[in-house]
Amino acid sequence: MTRRIFMAGTGVLAMGLDAQEARRLNARYFLLESCLMKNGSQGPRLATYLQEARLAMAARLKVPAPALILEALVAAHMPQVLVITAYGSLDELAAAKRVWREDADARAALARCEAGDEPPYEALNEIVLEAAPYCPPFPPPATDPAKPPRVYELRTYHSPTERQLQALHERFAGPEVKIFHRCGIHPLLYSSTLIGPNQPNLTYLTPFDDLAAREKAWAEFGADPEWVKVRTESIARSGQVASVIQISLFKAAAFSPVR
Repeated sequence: MTRRIFMAGTGVLAMGLDAQEARRLNARYFLLESCLMKNGSQGPRLATYLQEARLAMAARLKVPAPALILEALVAAHMPQVLVITAYGSLDELAAAKRVWREDADARAALARCEAGDEPPYEALNEIVLEAAPYCPPFPPPATDPAKPPRVYELRTYHSPTERQLQALHERFAGPEVKIFHRCGIHPLLYSSTLIGPNQPNLTYLTPFDDLAAREKAWAEFGADPEWVKVRTESIARSGQVASVIQISLFKAAAFSPVR
């Protein structure tokens, strides 16, 4: 299975799309930054930095801004803020990091965030995901800030081997995503970890209106006759292609562009 898909830049811009829409259609990599904190003043300080620097300065610096800023509801470490930014290439990701390090205003904003007796977080973990060929355009359009923030479920399925990961992707790309949609499950991204732990894996992110909607959708999916058949056939053909499942739940921060 070919996991890298690149869209010709001339084709995108020739259609009359603006730079933001072109970037959305061409997002092939996702940087997940997990800011692990302790209870206290770290959360508000980090939120101020994300708003005043990472969101407000991105357009001037001509780098991608975070699309989603999520606060953990259920995760291995809490409190936690997860920042998700999309890039068209690894070169774009590396260049953006250089810009943030070298810009005087960006450095000043970070210095303000780090001022005081404790850092803005206890640890920062970064994971680079590569979009699956069937991943939808990302990020989706910004949501209405007047609407309540949604619940986001981040799932990582670890596969024992690369062969079984390919079988898992093929199952998703074939019948599974269609069954998802029928049951009210509409992930924003499908990917595999390129740089990070628990490889090989399939990682995807799904918004739900609330926890009740999440429970209802997964109950319908688990009882769906086609899904039961697909899963049985998949195990018979390739074994248990998802041997370990990690699940975390988040809510969108009030200032997240996509809520």
